[in-house]
Amino acid sequence: MDLKQLDVQDKRVLVRVDFNVPVKDGKVTDVTRIEAARPTIDYLLDKGASVILMSHRGRPKGTYDEAFSMEPVLKAAEKVLDHKIIPMFSGAVVDENVLRMARELKPGEIGLLENLRFRNEEKKNDDTFADELASLADCYVNDAFGTAHRAHASNVGIVKKLPAALGFLMGKEVRVLSDLIEKPKRPFMAILGGAKVSDKISVIDNLMNVVDEIFIVGAMANTFLLAKGHDMGASLVEADEVDHAKELMAKAEKKGVALNLPVDLVVAKGIDQPKTARIASLDAIQADEMALDIGEETVKAYGEGLKQAKSVVWNGPAGVFETAPFDKGTVALAKILGDLDAEVVIGGGDSAAAIKQAGLEDSMSHISSGGGASLEFLEGKVLPAIAVMEEV
Repeated sequence: MDLKQLDVQDKRVLVRVDFNVPVKDGKVTDVTRIEAARPTIDYLLDKGASVILMSHRGRPKGTYDEAFSMEPVLKAAEKVLDHKIIPMFSGAVVDENVLRMARELKPGEIGLLENLRFRNEEKKNDDTFADELASLADCYVNDAFGTAHRAHASNVGIVKKLPAALGFLMGKEVRVLSDLIEKPKRPFMAILGGAKVSDKISVIDNLMNVVDEIFIVGAMANTFLLAKGHDMGASLVEADEVDHAKELMAKAEKKGVALNLPVDLVVAKGIDQPKTARIASLDAIQADEMALDIGEETVKAYGEGLKQAKSVVWNGPAGVFETAPFDKGTVALAKILGDLDAEVVIGGGDSAAAIKQAGLEDSMSHISSGGGASLEFLEGKVLPAIAVMEEV
């Protein structure tokens, strides 16, 4: 159901958000995910609802752990939403006191539950825990795309227990990614990076059916280059995935999909030894050097290829972008994409972080709020939290 079809006037609305945000020294360091949920929350408040927010944070292993409390998130959310938030905190997540506070919420008020993963039942999609959560509200809204690929009590089990709808963020994510896969403007190109080929085999395999060209970056390119016979020195490679890499290259050739690999790399004797960094051709990597970024010639070649694109999806950075000087390739690609006259979709996770680090968020058509979820969507997998909404 579309959120605007859900009757929320004078109702208590339980909203699954993705407030799994980074916290350092008790303070949230990135509020992007909180900002992303604001349109849905503002809409509900404007319509006269009371809102109960719920999210997980980190991996507390199914028991109360103060280090993973939602307390710092509450403080950050109050600033982002410009609204007081009532802490509805319990180590059990839901208890009689939390239930009482939920019933006492007035229209226009916001409450926040404690970390959902303080209960083992959350990840088990336990029906009893879903009942406990449902008892807090009159209806339910899911606006947490970042967890859409997980079948948990708070995003799957609860759906059949209350009138339910997708929030604005979830709706946009599904719409943008569906349109990209089903009816892209062409040429449609994909940039795929990250550390492991094994993590992206299914993505590459599925995208070959819809894209016109693929550009491989990041450490996963090392395995493809190894498969082509290049000595990768001390670089991170997956030797047991070489055959898969060969199969993917052969499949791309058969389908007429260009699968581009780096022509030069930034290498160094370690991530912690930036002074040893240099650009090396593929046949000049020393035994004690590792590839940590794409080189200038690769950036130039990829830039030329991408100029023709009308749709682009990017998932996975080009190098160790968190550490200079191994961030240059990722930043260069981001700038190239920002200048394109094309639909550019960033597939969440490290790619989104890299775009933000480069200050180029406003240059992209869409930055997904869920790395794992967007990846599985691109693989062609059914996302449980979206599928269950389609069933009700």
